[in-house]
Amino acid sequence: MARTHRVLVVGALGRMGERVRAAVADEPSLRLGAALETPGHPRLGETLEDGVVLGDDAKAALAAADLAIDFSLPAVTLATLRAAAEAGVPYVTGTTGFSEAERGELAHLAERIPMIAAPNFSVAVNVLAWLVGEATRRLGPGYDAELVEIHHAAKRDAPSGTALRLAEAVAEARGQKLDDHLVLERAGNVGARPEGAIAIQTLRGGDCAGEHTVLLVGRGERLELIHRAGTRDHFARGAIRAALWLAGRSPGLYPFERVLGLDH
Repeated sequence: MARTHRVLVVGALGRMGERVRAAVADEPSLRLGAALETPGHPRLGETLEDGVVLGDDAKAALAAADLAIDFSLPAVTLATLRAAAEAGVPYVTGTTGFSEAERGELAHLAERIPMIAAPNFSVAVNVLAWLVGEATRRLGPGYDAELVEIHHAAKRDAPSGTALRLAEAVAEARGQKLDDHLVLERAGNVGARPEGAIAIQTLRGGDCAGEHTVLLVGRGERLELIHRAGTRDHFARGAIRAALWLAGRSPGLYPFERVLGLDH
């Protein structure tokens, strides 16, 4: 009989936390082991599925878990990750908006536990990033890269982590460093488009779960690669897939692309 892994869901009552809990319930080899929310949350102490009581103590929650899945805020993720590193619990996080220093701490903590930190756990979006890289390489020079993304009005970071990952795919295919070519705004008399620029336009509104368009624009033609998300369920399913893959792995910061066989 296959082992049932206990999962800690961080931000268990958030938009993604709710979907992750539903995905855990649909996966026979997983069950909810613990649920975390921030101190002072009005529903702390409430009993969720599998008899799990919603709490705010990361150490206690990790003691009841074999795997952790986290879609929250950078400060919450880092605090819980530090405790997970002490407890030896593998960690999957889709939190975005980390600073460069915070990303460095993620990598440092991954020296102690297996971890996957990805801006987007949609399988289709990760295949899109692979396609963007392939298209950029095969089209060659002479095609300008422009990206447009839209998310719900409550999203805090801009541009989205997914948009930055898609821009990075273009830069990698060109042999560029993204920071040297990234354009995030245009206003006024900005002049001609800089050679090699990779531009992102950010839109926010309504309850849009996420849409990303990559345009590779040449002379007389353009290629558009688009992903549209109607719900958040596929992000949760991807995180479940990542968590199951991490179980039993050695410490390290693994790319989600490896789970999908896209990093060759």
